[in-house]
Amino acid sequence: MKKFLDENFMLQNETAVKLYHNYAKHMPIYDYHCHINPKEIWENKQFKNITEVWLYGDHYKWRAMRSNGIDEEYITGSASDYDKFMAWAKTVPYTIGNPLYHWTHLELQRFFGIYDLLSEKTADIIWKKANEKLNQEGFRVRDLIEKSNVAYICTTDDAIDDLRYHKLIREEGKMKTKVLPTLRPDKAVNIEKDTFIGWVKTLGEVCGKEITNYDEFLAALEERINFFHEEGCRLSDHAFDYVPYREASKEEVANIFEKGLKGEKISLEEEEKYKTALMQFFGKAFAKLGWTMQLHIGAMRNNNTRMFKKLGPDTGFDSINDLNIAYPLSRFLDSLDKEDKLPKTILYTLNPKDNYVLGTMLGNFQGGGIPGKIQFGSGWWFNDQRDGMEEQMKALANLGLLSRFVGMLTDSRSFLSYPRHEYFRRILCNLIGTWVENGEFPNDMNLLGEIVQNICFNNAKAYFNM
Repeated sequence: MKKFLDENFMLQNETAVKLYHNYAKHMPIYDYHCHINPKEIWENKQFKNITEVWLYGDHYKWRAMRSNGIDEEYITGSASDYDKFMAWAKTVPYTIGNPLYHWTHLELQRFFGIYDLLSEKTADIIWKKANEKLNQEGFRVRDLIEKSNVAYICTTDDAIDDLRYHKLIREEGKMKTKVLPTLRPDKAVNIEKDTFIGWVKTLGEVCGKEITNYDEFLAALEERINFFHEEGCRLSDHAFDYVPYREASKEEVANIFEKGLKGEKISLEEEEKYKTALMQFFGKAFAKLGWTMQLHIGAMRNNNTRMFKKLGPDTGFDSINDLNIAYPLSRFLDSLDKEDKLPKTILYTLNPKDNYVLGTMLGNFQGGGIPGKIQFGSGWWFNDQRDGMEEQMKALANLGLLSRFVGMLTDSRSFLSYPRHEYFRRILCNLIGTWVENGEFPNDMNLLGEIVQNICFNNAKAYFNM
């Protein structure tokens, strides 16, 4: 029987062990998509206790706690941080088979040197040990980033954000890690949402002009794209609950925009025409600037109406959608490629049924002298676990070039989530090692090591060209 979480955790053969320890383990991290707060990086925040850094905003843990029958008072309610930590500790032993069990103990080991297994029995001593370290110098936000060997962090930022904290971090010039923004213009795209009118008004205020028509709107968005570019941004990110594609003239789209601005009801057909046109506008702008466009496809959000009214979005009540995406995604990408204005693009699916849809879609639009121009993004959200990551990489290997993959990201709001890169690297090395051990690929350690290091970091560095 193997020891739990030892140095060869998840490495099931000799080749995997060599690949991980000799090639993957010490590579820097390129965290090109996350949701951490740049303000906390600038302020170099010191957390009061482990609950604040570990449980605040972590809807992965919240879902598990709810499944364990924990009252909402101890999850998002007004219970003390200690009581919330105890509620999580009671849940952890029951997370067998869930990556949360592994992540929890990896984070305790890597950041705090705590090798006790978290449970109700050990919770009090772990609470004290972790908090003692968090209250010392050397455990502030920037220290946690540096301990994790993070070279690049790309945050996720609304198009109207002033990016003041990115500027301050850059101008200060003390961090080894580059902290860069990512443009997230979803609120410009979602014309059907109640937030649309207010967001357009704020956009106009940010740009110093009132927006009354579609041309003025596009001009304002272009101004924001150029502003983000000047601040070092080279990526965008878009949430596609479904993939819209419906062609329309610019005049039609302009009329739809004006209806939306007046608060008039927008039909589904009009919504799809507007979203298609605006995404084409974005794609062309990004291609011109050499950006990468990320499309996160397939979430079904805010399923629980009662809890949405109580807690709002992003609180653990989202799940996987099962819509058909192949045809509209193909037409959208082709509409840009026809004009040779398709930017580098990363496609993520939340539904693993679409792994082969995306895996084959890549090959339709590759080229332009860019290795892996169209990428199949890492196992995302509910697929951010061993089976999900293995299936994504197997699909990519079967249908394209795994060796050109830009690898893992945290997609997290937590500064303790960087061991997820270690988790991914162990899974990657074990997958490749298994192929080699089975005689399915030559035991050429120089080539294998190069492939592993490229997927861990080098491919991303070359691809994003920050």
